Amino acid sequence: MGSVLTGFGFSLALIVAIGAQNAFVLRQGLRREHVLPIVAICVAADATLMTAGIAGLGAAVADTPAVLTAVRWGGAAFLLTYAVLAARRALRPAALAPLDRPPAPLRATLLACLAFTFLNPHVYLDTVVLLGTVAHRDPHRWAFGAGAATASLVWFTALGLGARRLAPMLARPAAWRIVDGTIAAIMLALGLSLAVG
Repeated sequence: MGSVLTGFGFSLALIVAIGAQNAFVLRQGLRREHVLPIVAICVAADATLMTAGIAGLGAAVADTPAVLTAVRWGGAAFLLTYAVLAARRALRPAALAPLDRPPAPLRATLLACLAFTFLNPHVYLDTVVLLGTVAHRDPHRWAFGAGAATASLVWFTALGLGARRLAPMLARPAAWRIVDGTIAAIMLALGLSLAVG
């Protein structure tokens, strides 16, 4: 049980930081748009990557810097593009009533979620390399992994479904301008950090 709790706490500390994936899940939750499939993708991706890291892939990835470099540049381009789109939404009042317009197609939303998940080098560093390495130091590494995956499930479910409680507060265009402006700033900072890092 101690390993499960340790894995849960360690994983939660990594996941809770505001990043591209969290901002995307929050926005989808606020829009009440395809929330459960988005949460399912995030949780399944985390569990898969954590399992790979615990199974030993973390060491292999750390020894292949060319893979991380390719993912870094692809991720930077994606995040900077999304930053521009979020900034445009923040600047155009017509685009600031997200609950009034029809939802984006499920396929496009899922592809965006997959991109936020797998084009982000930090997800590999956190789940595969860092979490995998720490799990190997625990006497019960798979129990540690189960706790880590549970933290992902709890966090993304709370973030996606809990965002609905904020919807009344965010019914005004000015509030969405702040949300999209903040998302644009986060994406821009992450994209630039990847490009120059």
